[in-house]
Amino acid sequence: MNFGELILNQLVQTSALEWLGTVTGFFCVYLAAKENILSWPVSIISVLAYSVLFFQYHLFGDAALQIYFLGTAIYGWYFWRKNKQEDHKPVVSLKPREYILVGIAVLILSGLLGLFLDHFTPTDVPYIDGACTAISFVAQILLTRKVLQNWLLWIIVDIMYVPLYLYKELALTAILYVVFLFIAAVGYKDWKKTWRTAQA
Repeated sequence: MNFGELILNQLVQTSALEWLGTVTGFFCVYLAAKENILSWPVSIISVLAYSVLFFQYHLFGDAALQIYFLGTAIYGWYFWRKNKQEDHKPVVSLKPREYILVGIAVLILSGLLGLFLDHFTPTDVPYIDGACTAISFVAQILLTRKVLQNWLLWIIVDIMYVPLYLYKELALTAILYVVFLFIAAVGYKDWKKTWRTAQA
């Protein structure tokens, strides 16, 4: 069976749960890139679906990440709504020192999560799962605060997730993350334009 047939076979066997998570996941990221507050309620549906799906596929880091996403979706919804009501221009950019802090946080969290997953779960991908979870964790914090560089982290992690999900036979989700990659690139471009306009 060649690669194309393998992907097609996985797509045919895609569960309703994965379809639900994929469709709502696409819309929540698209809406976030457009700075639309509806991104947050839509993301709640997606994270609930994926939390169950990832647990079933022994992607325990990603499953736990969805619970975290649930909390940040509620917070992000509140924060964006508050700033909209106050007519703020909330897109901000990291300072040079903050880039270093973000990098250190990602490295430490990746290592700790990888070790935890390796020793306490039956996953066969502890370190890649841990790294993807760590990057997503930090990116989501930046997204809720409307920090421009959240999109750079999403670009990195989307690239990492595609082969991981193909390995786990979640082809539809892998395709979704290819789409996420392009949305993140557009999101970065659009948010950067908004930030520059606010600075001017």
